Amino acid sequence: MTMFFDSEFDRIFRSVSSSFFNTDDIFEESKENSSGPYYYGYTMTVGPDGKPVVKEYGNVKLGQLPISDTREPIVDTIVDEKEKVVKLIAEMPGVEKADVKIVVENNIVDISAEHDKKKYHVKISLQHKVDENSAKASYKNGILQLIFKIVEEKPKGKTVEVE
Repeated sequence: MTMFFDSEFDRIFRSVSSSFFNTDDIFEESKENSSGPYYYGYTMTVGPDGKPVVKEYGNVKLGQLPISDTREPIVDTIVDEKEKVVKLIAEMPGVEKADVKIVVENNIVDISAEHDKKKYHVKISLQHKVDENSAKASYKNGILQLIFKIVEEKPKGKTVEVE
């Protein structure tokens, strides 16, 4: 019985860990072809519906060599239904406030920054309709915080009374 358990455990461990070893191979190949740093990871949060939300980030995608020296910052989206705001918090160390550019159009937030060798870029699609003119941004100690007011959508059309 112990032998079966050991071999089954080994099989499961090899199948699960193979994805980690492949990621290491990607980084090794990347070092030979261009300069780093390279990073890849996941963030996991709980959505408003209680289900987990897993997001991929980094300048290396699984199974691909890096194609850019631009980093994708880690961005957390927080929806405060009580205050009726959406907050975006992005980690972008090594740049100055003047280097940060933010464009908001059709509920898509485009954030970029470049200072010396530090380059960041990300596009975030907002799940709530926001007032673009209400945007307030602050940048301190490598953390960008954006706050938008949520627009309450009223039903379109006309209600017809039945006689």
